[in-house]
Amino acid sequence: MAKREEIAKKGKGFIAEFKAFILRGNVMDMAIGVIIGGAFQGIVTALTEDFINPLINGIGGAEVGGTLKIYGGQVIKYGDFITAVINFIIMAFILFLLLKFVNKVLAVGKKEEKKDSIKTDEVILLEEIRDLLKKSRK
Repeated sequence: MAKREEIAKKGKGFIAEFKAFILRGNVMDMAIGVIIGGAFQGIVTALTEDFINPLINGIGGAEVGGTLKIYGGQVIKYGDFITAVINFIIMAFILFLLLKFVNKVLAVGKKEEKKDSIKTDEVILLEEIRDLLKKSRK
C-alpha cells in the first residue's frame, strides 16, 4: 500500500513539474516561433517554386526541377535539392535581417538606459557633499 502512495506522489510531482515547464514563458515563445516559422516556410517555398524557379528557367533556359537518371531506374532530383538550397538561403537571409533589426532595437533601449545613468556635475557634487557629511558625523 505504501508503494502505491509513493508512486502516486512521484507521478503527481512529475506531472506538476512538466506543467510548470510547459507554462514557462520561454517554452511558449519557442512554440509560437516554431509554428510561425513553419507557416513562413510555406510562403518561402511558394516564392521559390512559383516565382524564382520560373525566372531561373526563363532566363537561363535550365530547368530547376530537373532529374538525373542513374542505374536501375533510380533518379537524382537535383532540382529539388537546388530549390531546398534557395529556400534555405532566403530563410537565413530573412532571419539575419530580423535579428539585425531586433539587435538594433535592443541597442537603442540600452543607449537610453546609459543616458539615464550618466551623472551630471550637480549629482556628482551632491554625492561628494553627502559623503563628506557622513564622514563628519562619525
